[in-house]
This record gives sequence, C-alpha cells and structure tokens, in this order.
Amino acid sequence: MITSFDDLLDRMRQGPRVTVAVAAADDEAALGAVAAAHELGMADALLFGDGARISAVYEEMTGSPDLPFEIREAAEEQAARAAVAAVRSGAAQILLKGKIKTAALLKAVLDSEHGLRSSRQLSDLFIFEDPSRAGNKLVMITDGGVTLKPDLKQKIEIIENAVAVARALGNDSPRVAVLSAVETVNPALPATIDAAVLTKMNQRGQIKGCIIDGPLALDNAISAEAAALKGIESPVAGKADILLCPEIESANMLAKSTTYFARMRLGHVIMGSTAPVLIPSRADSTDSKLLSIAIGKLICTR
Repeated sequence: MITSFDDLLDRMRQGPRVTVAVAAADDEAALGAVAAAHELGMADALLFGDGARISAVYEEMTGSPDLPFEIREAAEEQAARAAVAAVRSGAAQILLKGKIKTAALLKAVLDSEHGLRSSRQLSDLFIFEDPSRAGNKLVMITDGGVTLKPDLKQKIEIIENAVAVARALGNDSPRVAVLSAVETVNPALPATIDAAVLTKMNQRGQIKGCIIDGPLALDNAISAEAAALKGIESPVAGKADILLCPEIESANMLAKSTTYFARMRLGHVIMGSTAPVLIPSRADSTDSKLLSIAIGKLICTR
C-alpha cells in the first residue's frame, strides 16, 4: 500500500512516462511541476498557451532557454479546449490546470461534444499527508472543487470516486467519515440524515469497497481520543481515510486549512471524467502540482 507522498513518487517513477497536457502553461508552479516530473522519469508534457510567455517563464525559472516540451500556440480562451482535445485524442493522458481559472477549464472538460465527460458524477479529491498518523498518512477530503451542494445520489458517487483512488493506492477497505457539525442525527441538519442513510446503505452492501460511518464531527472522525471521550464506538472514528463534507464550502475551507495552517503536503485529482483532471489552486506550490501529476499517473495507469 502507498502510505505517503514519497512512496507515491517512488512508485510513479517506474513504468512508462505519461503525457500531461497543461492548459495556459505560462505558470511557474505548473512548469516547475512538469519539469520535475520529466526529470524523475514520470511524465512528459504538451504545453498550450502563449508560447513567448511560456518560454519566458521557463527561462526565468531555470536560466535556460531550452524548454524540453512541445508548445502548442493557443490564445487563453482556446488553451483549455486545445488541452482537453489532446487528452481526448490520446496525445496526452492527464489534464493539468495552468494559469487559468478552474471554471474555464471545467467548462471545456464538461463540453458534451468535445469534453471529457463520462456518465459519472465529477468530484474533486484533495489528498493531504498527515505526518502524525501511524501507518497510512494520506487522508482525502471531498468534494471541495466541483459539486456545490451534493444530494444523496451525488454523495454516493463522490464516495465511490474517492474509494477508487484509495484502492488505487492499495487501501482495499478505506474508512469514510461522513462529516457534519455533530455526531448524532438531527432533523434540523439535513447532512446528518444523509450521513445515516449512507451508513446504512454501506452496511447493507449498497455501497461497496469501503467502511462508512456518520454523522461524525471532524474531531471524532480523525481523533481516537476525541471519539473515546464522547463515548463513540465506530469502525471509522479516529481512523478516517476519507472525509466526505456536506457541501463545497466546508470541503474547500477544510482542505485549504491543511495547507495554510498546518503546512501539510497536498495533491488534487478530479474523478468521474474519462481521464484524470488536475485543478490545483493557482496559488499551490510546485510540489503540490507535482504530487497531483503523480496521483493522475496512478489513476490512468492502474
């Protein structure tokens, strides 16, 4: 089982390279990430956008004018469509956001005729590494990037998307905590009712490949001590691998808190499309975008 990001990078250095299509590639962190992935033997890249700007950013970063990747000239509004087309055609296997807004990239991804849609619900999976955890240090938060206010059916597919990634990492029975503000069912909090339904569906085999419990508050989802103090007996409490949030706002804020308060390493991947789509924040570091590429390679080569 892959239990840390260093494990993931070591594993993804093996096997054939994949190709990453970068939309609006005049972004220092995105260029740094694909350059690092290239140096590690993990991936090559196709760069879409303003060629002069892309070359200038790369030269400023490295001091070298010799960019090792093909640049395909495209105006900003066309770069997303061109990068998506490269993935759709098989010229690339992973789509990475560069200096472009997530909404613009997802518009191209979701295009019914030319995009990367499948029949599944799209959801963003944020993975962070918690060095204080024993054993598996990789924890997932979802969905902080795509689905604004998921209903019960969408939550099932969001869980299934996250479980697919966990299983690709070698975790055959990930523990899913369905989060709310409290750990008891309260009709005034609809998220707690969804949590109870998801838990029962899992117990009856309607959602497979994982162990689900909820509602759980964040403290007792991740802290065995907090769960014990509250008298919570649960196969998930204190050991959650996947944190399912009620809606996009709480998921997004929780995910960013791991970065800006706790300084933890992170990666992203959108699941449910026909190929991995990587939408790290434009403020994310080169390391986080490299880790996102590694996650993308894991998904498309599993």
